[in-house]
Amino acid sequence: MFDGETDPRVENFTESVSFDHRLSAQDIRGSVAHARMLATSGVLSDNEREQIVTGLKQIGNEIAAGMFVFRTELEDVHMNIEHALIERIGDAGRKLHTGRSRNDQVSTDFRLWIRDNLDQLDKTLLELQRAFVSRTERDQDVTLPGYTHLQRAQPVLANHYWIAYCEKLERDRGRLADCRRRVNQLPLGTAALAGTSIAIDRQLVADELGFEGLVANSLDSSSDRDFAIEFCFVLTLVAEHLSTWAEEWILWSTSEFNFLTLPQAYCTGSSIMPQKINPDVLELIRGKTARVVGNLQSLLVLVKGLPLAYNRDLQEDKERVFDSVDTVEACARLATAVVAGARLNREAIAARLDRGYLDATTLMEYLIGLGVPQRSAHEIIGKLVGIAMKRKLPLSELPLEEFQAAHPALDEKVFSVLGVKQAVQAFVSYGSTAPEQVARQVTRWRERTGLQSADR
Repeated sequence: MFDGETDPRVENFTESVSFDHRLSAQDIRGSVAHARMLATSGVLSDNEREQIVTGLKQIGNEIAAGMFVFRTELEDVHMNIEHALIERIGDAGRKLHTGRSRNDQVSTDFRLWIRDNLDQLDKTLLELQRAFVSRTERDQDVTLPGYTHLQRAQPVLANHYWIAYCEKLERDRGRLADCRRRVNQLPLGTAALAGTSIAIDRQLVADELGFEGLVANSLDSSSDRDFAIEFCFVLTLVAEHLSTWAEEWILWSTSEFNFLTLPQAYCTGSSIMPQKINPDVLELIRGKTARVVGNLQSLLVLVKGLPLAYNRDLQEDKERVFDSVDTVEACARLATAVVAGARLNREAIAARLDRGYLDATTLMEYLIGLGVPQRSAHEIIGKLVGIAMKRKLPLSELPLEEFQAAHPALDEKVFSVLGVKQAVQAFVSYGSTAPEQVARQVTRWRERTGLQSADR
C-alpha cells in the first residue's frame, strides 16, 4: 500500500513501546484468553492454541526476567510480543490477531493494568488507615487545638483527628471501588471500531479475565478513555488528601508549633546549616501532588475534541496514568511510615492548650442552654473573650462577677464548662469530638481495618 520507506524520525516519534512495555503482562494475559476463545470458536486448532499459549507464556517469563529485547521499530508492546511469537511458532502466531484490533487490544490491556493497580492502591490506603488507627491507643489521652482559618478554634481529641483521615481515605477507597466497576468491562472483540464478522465469544474471554461485563458498543469501545480519566481523578483526590495531611504536619513539626516530632529516617539535613532537620518527604508529597493534578488536566484536554472512534492521540494517555499511579503509590507508602513513626510532643501541646479561647464556643452553647438566643449568646461571650484578652487570662480565670455582669443567668455553674478538658466533655452530638463518640468511632475503625483482634 505504501510506496516508500517510513522516515526514521516518524518511527521514533510514533513509537510507544518505551513506556507501554509496562502493559506486557496484561497483554499476554489478554492474548492467552483470546487464543483459548478462538480455539473454542473453531478458528484455532487445539494444537495451535497450545503453541500460542506456550509461546506467550515463554515470552512473558523472558520479559519478567529482563531478557526480552523490545524493538522500537515494532512500535508498541503488542507488535513486539506478536512478532516474537510469530518468530517462534510461525503461522499459528499469525492467527492470534483474528477477531481483534490493536484498538480493542490496548483498551483491554490498559483496563487490566488499571484494575491491578486499583487493587494494589486500595491495599496501600488500607495500610495507611491502619497506621492512623494504630495511633489511637497511644494518643487517646491527648487533646489538640482544632483550627479553622489556621486560627485556634475548638479543642479536639487527637484520636478524633486520626479518625478524620481514616474517613477521607475511606471515601478514596470507595471511589476506587466505584471506578473499578466501570473499568471492569471487556472491550476485546469489538475490534477496530465496528466489531467483527467472525463468530467469536467475547463472554468467554470476559469470564477468563475476570471482567464483570462486556463493553456494549464497538464505536464507544474504541474511543473510550473515561475509565483512565476517572482513575486519574480518584488518584488526584488521594494525592490532595495526602498533600493536606503533609502540609499540616510540616507546620506541626516547626518550632513555632512544636506539636510533632517527625521520624528522622524520613527527614533530611541541610548542606550548610548543621542544625536543620527538614521535612523533605512531606514537602515532596505536597509538591508531587501538582504533577498528579497536571496529569488529570492533560487527560481531560487530550480527549476534549476527539471524534469517534480511535485516534492516535490516545497513545498519550498511558504515561499520564503511569506517572500518577507511581507517584500516589510512593507517597501513600511513605505517608504510612511517617504516620506510624511520628511522635506527638505532649508537653508542648498541653503547655499552650489554654491559648486561643478554645472553650468560648462551648460557653456560648451553655448560655444557649439557659434560654438565650444564639446570636445574643454569641455577642455576650464575644465581649467576655475581649475582657479576658485584655487581662491576658483564660476564660476560666475570669472572676464570677464578670460572667454575672455579662448575663445574670451565668452563676458559679459556668465554670463546669470552662477549660479545655471540660469543653471536650461537653460535646454530645454524633460525629463530634465527645470522648464517648470518639471511643465508638475508634472501635468501629479498629474493626473495619482488621486491627481489633490483633491488639486483644
